[in-house]
Amino acid sequence: ERPSKRCIDAWRVRLDASSLERAASNPRKVSDMSQCGQEGLDGAPRSGYAMAEVSQALEEVLSRTSTKPAVRVSIQEVHVGGRMASDVVATSPHPDFDASIKDGYAVVSEDDAGKRRIVGEVRCGHVVRVEEGQEDAGFVLERGEVAYVTTGAPIPPGADAVVEVESTVDQGDGYVHIARKVDKGNDIRKRGSDVQVGETVLSTGDALGAAELALLATLGVGQVDVHAKPVVAILSTGDELVEPNTNPLPRGKVRDCNRAMLMALARSAGAKVLDLGIAGDYPQALDELMDAATMAGADAVITSGGVSMGDRDLVKPMLHRRGKIHFGRLNMKPGKPCTFATVDSPATPEGNSKQMLCFGLPGNPVSSWATFHLFVLPMLRKMAGWPNPHLRRVHVKLAHTVKTDPVRPEYQRSVLEWMPPSDDMPCGGFLARSTGGQSSSRISSARSANALLELPAAKGYIPEGSVVSALLVDDLGNMPETELQPMTSSSVVCQ
Repeated sequence: ERPSKRCIDAWRVRLDASSLERAASNPRKVSDMSQCGQEGLDGAPRSGYAMAEVSQALEEVLSRTSTKPAVRVSIQEVHVGGRMASDVVATSPHPDFDASIKDGYAVVSEDDAGKRRIVGEVRCGHVVRVEEGQEDAGFVLERGEVAYVTTGAPIPPGADAVVEVESTVDQGDGYVHIARKVDKGNDIRKRGSDVQVGETVLSTGDALGAAELALLATLGVGQVDVHAKPVVAILSTGDELVEPNTNPLPRGKVRDCNRAMLMALARSAGAKVLDLGIAGDYPQALDELMDAATMAGADAVITSGGVSMGDRDLVKPMLHRRGKIHFGRLNMKPGKPCTFATVDSPATPEGNSKQMLCFGLPGNPVSSWATFHLFVLPMLRKMAGWPNPHLRRVHVKLAHTVKTDPVRPEYQRSVLEWMPPSDDMPCGGFLARSTGGQSSSRISSARSANALLELPAAKGYIPEGSVVSALLVDDLGNMPETELQPMTSSSVVCQ
């Protein structure tokens, strides 16, 4: 049963008084509204949290993030993008024998061009002597003799080169005409030329993609140690929220888009996601879902909404009561109320203590989207074993003039595309176009965005053509197509 408004208010007053008392004794906590560009108004609510810089806040998050332990999995089941938890060292060479690079004839390189007797053939997996017709009998090639070989087949003993089939004429009587003389080693891939015994082929922290899995299979490695997937519990807060499939939409209600968005983002980062649903605006609802996350062994909890200054913003008081808040306001736009805390969890079966990392993301969808990329994604990357979990930064040229915020640094959604070489950029470069109106409630501004422009706090405008930094939030695979021609030998080479 939902508690009465009087009970909720009494609960909030007790927690808010405790928070302010704690803030007063902590030099890191301040209540000066001027830090966020507003003058303090006598009697108005004031935040008890200092305005943290984005770089400092991210450092705080990563310093409290532990990498997940290793688990051994089959290469057929490994998560593409997962990170190696140990080195893989080759115990055999690849190829394991001298192999033909082309279909053709294995020859003795001392022989000149001319008519040669075919004494056998070597196909992948089979060796047949012509005279005896016995499979795997084997033979040694001598001068004046050749053997037919297929691509990838072993080079027979005695041969030291291959002549491609296009330079031969089969005469149909057990002989072939070799049209050209070749050097020793021609079209032969030497044993161990790809991988040598003792070579480290994959290192701890390396990403596992299709090519890496193929390499492991080639070397006979059927199982690998990877970092376990982080377990992330996600919930939304707010009496106004209903499930996305609610139709018709009741007056005053809003479909919950944040939860679907955050779950998709967490899964794309390689996390295992627990859907905790929607918590109403009363303390017991939040506590029940936090308890569920704890019992499920979640490594992290992500909430959206309930972190601002309203009388039903209950996430900060809940995190304060259950754990420790490390920052509760950020000097950024959008996403100022973003909150990060740690909450103690029951010890692991091995007796090790554990803390859940908890994010209270703002309720506005774009603020939630932006703060996920800036803070939650690097955390998940570190948990998953990334050596460098930070977002990648590039320099981009503005396609149009951009207005800056006079108070807070801003992270504007944009779409990057590749700009062909021009007079002012001879080698080409990234061109950034805004996704449109940057209101924190306008989730369509995040659609197709692949970068966040890092804009300084300043009054005025950054003119078109200026170069600014941007953080990549996408792999650029969906970057707008640009009409670029393939490079040719006459193309300009950038120095």
